[in-house]
Amino acid sequence: MFKPKLLSILPTYTKKQFLADATAGLILGIVALPLSIAFAIASGVSPEKGLYTAIIGGFLVSALGGSRVQIAGPTGAFVVILYGIVQKYGIEGLTIATLLAGIFLIIMGLVRLGSIIKFIPHPVVVGFTSGIALIIFSSQVKDILGLKIGTVPPDFIEKWILYAHNFSSVNIASAIIGLGSILLIITWQRYIKKIPGSLIALIVATVAVQVFGLNVETIGSRFGEISSSFPMPSFPHINLAVVKELFQPALTIAILGAIEALLSAVVADGMIGTKHRSNTELIAQGIANIASPIFGGIPATGAIARTATNIKNGGRTPIAGMIHSVTLLLIMLFFGRWATLIPLPALSAILVIVAYNMSEWRSFRSLLNSPRSDIAVLLVTFGLTVLVDLTVAIEIGLLLAVFLFMRQMISVTNVGVISREINDDDQNDDPNSIDKRSVPDGVDVFEINGPFFFGAAYKFREAMELVSVHPKVRIIRMRNVPAIDSTGLQTLKEVYENCKKHGIAFIISDIHTQPLVTIQRAGFLDEIGEENVPGDIDESLNRARVILGIPQI
Repeated sequence: MFKPKLLSILPTYTKKQFLADATAGLILGIVALPLSIAFAIASGVSPEKGLYTAIIGGFLVSALGGSRVQIAGPTGAFVVILYGIVQKYGIEGLTIATLLAGIFLIIMGLVRLGSIIKFIPHPVVVGFTSGIALIIFSSQVKDILGLKIGTVPPDFIEKWILYAHNFSSVNIASAIIGLGSILLIITWQRYIKKIPGSLIALIVATVAVQVFGLNVETIGSRFGEISSSFPMPSFPHINLAVVKELFQPALTIAILGAIEALLSAVVADGMIGTKHRSNTELIAQGIANIASPIFGGIPATGAIARTATNIKNGGRTPIAGMIHSVTLLLIMLFFGRWATLIPLPALSAILVIVAYNMSEWRSFRSLLNSPRSDIAVLLVTFGLTVLVDLTVAIEIGLLLAVFLFMRQMISVTNVGVISREINDDDQNDDPNSIDKRSVPDGVDVFEINGPFFFGAAYKFREAMELVSVHPKVRIIRMRNVPAIDSTGLQTLKEVYENCKKHGIAFIISDIHTQPLVTIQRAGFLDEIGEENVPGDIDESLNRARVILGIPQI
């Protein structure tokens, strides 16, 4: 039930892998710096709290978690719910809610809910994720344009009415810095993958504001000095009346964190050909979320973009995530005081890019072509998130997910795959594992596990666009996909179209009868070519070698 991956890898850990993990950890520390600060400010707390979260939460999730490569810290998924808690209950209320969420996560792991949470249907996840993205974008309009208004109301419609009434108060300098930072990040990410565009945008914007003396609000002008020392542990005063009020929001934080972390872990599994321990991961997330607020932090969970960055830079063990946290600690201790110079429009620009990346608009659009039940779930969850409350959206979404899951399970004939996923055992002795094969350079293998993980396949594609040099051949392995529905088919098509756009050869491996018949009836098999749908992984790797023009094995 609780078997940290770190303990499994230490007996065979090598100096060569340590060097790779150290390199990945150092890069991750730099990547996480602007994101940690931006997510903290967007959540309604001071910037250093985001750093404390990435340091404490990130270290503990890596050291105790069930994934080899998961990177945790503050994420955009939490911004909406945390901001609401801070506005209503203050920092102490947020601390109590985070502690409660940590306890809930540990309970989820102990009762083995981790294996079940991974089966939440795609429309539910896309619905509230897209809603959160829209709310994050809306919350950044004030700072990115430098609007001269006071407190922005949490209600979505009221917020935009206020913006419309105060649009004439736009600060031209802020708008130039904000919109220029967005353009710089987009351009930089298109051509340079190793150095994060968000970091470059922060540096350029900060230098521009200081050199030209622009009248732009900075971290220092709003929050004052950022502490260059690590805080001592502090326990909040527990008020039972407040605890009762925070029970629901805390449960929302726990569920949201569990979904984000396990979806990220599933994507990571597909990228490196391993299997995470979902219940161990939940327990580790719980421990991290108990420790983080004690040291002044906010909720933490697995972050897919940082996890994918870790993998693409050679990180293969939890040591990389631990080094990432230590790197952030050193940056905060020795360079934290310089963060006060960062202009807020540049941080808002980073959050706008984050909101765009998590909006899943392509997946949202493809789901509108799905069965009516999927469309209804998508729109209800999205609408409740934006117009009502994220807590309500999660509750109703999960209720709908139960019925949708039951309906989909009826059509799944191969229940062996489902049982194996729920069992949550490691498949270290799997003779067909990709790590037991010789994968040629320029070939990426991504394995989808279970019938409902096409949301993970979509997030994999998004992560690849953000952090990866495109491979020459991409193999989608489907040996553990007993069934595919219209949503999964559409997402698979989008992955293929993305590959075609970038000149990447596309291969589907180990496909079962039901998915094969489905893609054949849809004309997708003819589109990709039968020669690109080999029977097993060995044939697929040989097909890749033919495409690359190298000898077959």
